[in-house]
Amino acid sequence: MRLEKSKKEYNSLLKRNLIVIFSLLVALLILIPVSLFVGQAKLSFLDSLKGIFGAGSNANVRIIRYIRLPRILAAVVVGFGLAISGCTLQSVLQNPLASPSSLGVSQSAVFGANLAIVFGAGAFSQGNTLNVNNPYVVAVIAFVFSFATVLAVVGISKFKNFAPVTVILLGVAATSLFTALTTLTQYLASDQVLSAAVYWSFGDLSRASYQKIAIMAACIVPSFVVFFLFRWKFNAINSGDEIASSLGVSLNITRMLALILSSLITAVCVSFVGVIGFVGIICPQLLKRFIGADMRFLLPASGLCGALLLVVSDMLARIVVSGMNLPVGAVTAIIGAPVFVYILLRKEKGYGVA
Repeated sequence: MRLEKSKKEYNSLLKRNLIVIFSLLVALLILIPVSLFVGQAKLSFLDSLKGIFGAGSNANVRIIRYIRLPRILAAVVVGFGLAISGCTLQSVLQNPLASPSSLGVSQSAVFGANLAIVFGAGAFSQGNTLNVNNPYVVAVIAFVFSFATVLAVVGISKFKNFAPVTVILLGVAATSLFTALTTLTQYLASDQVLSAAVYWSFGDLSRASYQKIAIMAACIVPSFVVFFLFRWKFNAINSGDEIASSLGVSLNITRMLALILSSLITAVCVSFVGVIGFVGIICPQLLKRFIGADMRFLLPASGLCGALLLVVSDMLARIVVSGMNLPVGAVTAIIGAPVFVYILLRKEKGYGVA
């Protein structure tokens, strides 16, 4: 009788979790085409549809295929990547506040980019637009600094047997250090170069191209596959280090792999589109309240939630202020901060932030 009841409860939980994941997927698939029609340029449904297939006026084709579509695809890829990174880090570090940004990865990438712009890539004005001379050089140097930070944090943590609190504290120290170095770098810049360096720091999906999206996807998709293959090990770690060790989970190797892949995702995303905060923190925490901490469901659900959040934020960034596209990183912060405070205030046993 008890076994029958447990089986019924498990089936009910499984059904609920699958419904949540399916609902997120459907919402994302609906919003992707809808967001194609949202923007400052008032295009009709027919004009937008023609633009997707390369028909209609050159202006409409350019707006749809080379401005809006890359932004939307970048929102899906980056949102998914940042969310699964945050979800994985929170699991292996057993810290609900863990995220890619809390390890200093984002800020070290910003420092690398500022260094490249101020002392190498430079900037120039084109009409009302401020551009960087060598954006790919900036992205590469930003990635080098962010990944070097990852290796440093992982290397130092290894001496402390990968204690989760050590990793977080090292991330805080790295964030403070690179924030200070970024400030000093900007202090030495000319006005025009300073403007370009500050602008680069904003999370902005308009910088994404199909090539950049492909590079980000090439890092995120295999990482997600690895995370999903390790889902049982992550669940074991969630139960505590002693239980995980008794089940044969290598804590050091699992945490090292999770740290490196999560930080790689963040480094690539930040290098191409700038800093986009809160996605990696609030999506896993929000989904935990609905489907629990089982990584079989939480990992894909968090990814879909992150993609959905960034697509919605990008839509808002394009329409909130007339005649202007806001940085999507600012929009996610405005949305994410109150949501995160709500999660903190409404924490419940087994969910939310402990």
